[in-house]
Amino acid sequence: MSPSKSSSLAARLWAESGDLADSCLHHPFVAGIGDGSLDRDAFRRYVAQDAFFLHAFLRAYALAAARSETVGDAAVFHELMGGVLAELELHGRYAQALGIDLAHITPYPACRAYTDFLLRTAWTASLGETLAALTPCMRLYVFLGTELAKGRGVDGPYADWIKTYSSPEISALGAKLEMLLDRVAADTPAVRDAYRYAMECELEFFSAPLEAAQSSGA
Repeated sequence: MSPSKSSSLAARLWAESGDLADSCLHHPFVAGIGDGSLDRDAFRRYVAQDAFFLHAFLRAYALAAARSETVGDAAVFHELMGGVLAELELHGRYAQALGIDLAHITPYPACRAYTDFLLRTAWTASLGETLAALTPCMRLYVFLGTELAKGRGVDGPYADWIKTYSSPEISALGAKLEMLLDRVAADTPAVRDAYRYAMECELEFFSAPLEAAQSSGA
């Protein structure tokens, strides 16, 4: 369905990247989380990469907060940073259980491309473009968690992942980020390109742990 011209910018950008959201939902990695069939080593690789990503995501939020023009917007970024810290706590528990050394992570090319894009945008582009680059991650994970929560994976080995990203708390944070995007960003080609590229990065991010196994013969 095409987005209404009267809908919010966040809603339009999400709708226009519906093809990528659907590709992520049906990606073998995400599907494996949903039905519990994902190889444990692939999930282990993902957790390490996602921890590296979240540190960069946190820094991008901090840079955006520093450029906020109102105390209210800065407060929202502060809350969003708290959400990232909570995610990192979850990854810390995963790391302990899976034997991951989070202090020594080598990012895959897909992860490095995504984090470089986020930080470059946060340092050099407008706040609106930065918000467009940040929003897809939150919006997509809420979507994936909500959809996967409808299946049997809520009782499977990746139940904590599904419960985290289908939680009302994560959904509320995602909605606040979208409201910031609507309030700050203009509907420009640069904003649209940033949003679309971030969605493309998300899809590549899910592929990387599986491709790493294939290249190593694991």
